[in-house]
Amino acid sequence: MTEPVVAEIRECIQLAPLHNPHNLRGYQVCRELLPEVPQVAVFDTAFHQSMPAEAYIYGLPYVLYRRHQIRRYGFHGTSHRFVAYRFRQLFQLKREEANLITCHLGNGCSICAIEKGQSIDTSMGFTPLEGLVMGSRSGDVDPAVILHVMAKEELSIHEATTLLNKHSGLYGISGISGDMRELQEEMKAGNPRAKLAIDIFCYRVRKYIGAYCAALGKVDGIIFTGGIGENSALVRAKSCERLDFFGITIDSLLNEKTLHSEGLVSSSQSKVNVAVIPTNEELLIARDTVRTVLGIPHPN
Repeated sequence: MTEPVVAEIRECIQLAPLHNPHNLRGYQVCRELLPEVPQVAVFDTAFHQSMPAEAYIYGLPYVLYRRHQIRRYGFHGTSHRFVAYRFRQLFQLKREEANLITCHLGNGCSICAIEKGQSIDTSMGFTPLEGLVMGSRSGDVDPAVILHVMAKEELSIHEATTLLNKHSGLYGISGISGDMRELQEEMKAGNPRAKLAIDIFCYRVRKYIGAYCAALGKVDGIIFTGGIGENSALVRAKSCERLDFFGITIDSLLNEKTLHSEGLVSSSQSKVNVAVIPTNEELLIARDTVRTVLGIPHPN
């Protein structure tokens, strides 16, 4: 983090007002306390900078992209990158030998299509609000709905933003919780809204997997990670229903016993390997930091 880098991060505050100011404050404090220690910035948007224009440009007037940088950026890049790397390690594949769909499912959720080691599409967009239904975020919504609700409920921009980010998703649908563990217990107890929230969540995951199968053309592996992806056999099973058309089938016994551990959960007949891989973003960030400080080229 040199002064020019810090200046660029500061310029991007308008695009990341909730994160960049806090991160810069942390940087400033560390620089004052440890002036001789190098600091490195690792961005979870960086992995998605390989997306082609047709994936990141919105169907809005192009001048808004030029004037205000309105485009899809994507997030969770460090997680998607780590589990894709780990999958290739486990199956002894080179980057160019693997097309992967990585599903980071936690309180925040995103899916990424990775072609030969590069992100070509991801479900989160200009902000982490786009894409899948999440713990308290809405995911994809017709933009006209927001304008309609703002008018009907007389909401301010701040209130509408809070509605979409804090009171929607699993929490908003169920009226109970944004925690998948609680919702699964409620569903077992017969709560219909808990079941509806889970059904919507898994349906959205399944739709994105199908879309990314089409985007990639060939899929070698599907990876589930994150708190829900690693620990909910139910979500994994429901998210992979009706995907046998793509040659994707789950082994129910393997799926049930694979919890917070690495393992294959696809059946022996599946043409696509479906794996659970716990993410380790901290390790990836540490590796990137070492490479940056020592000037080691990033491995291909």
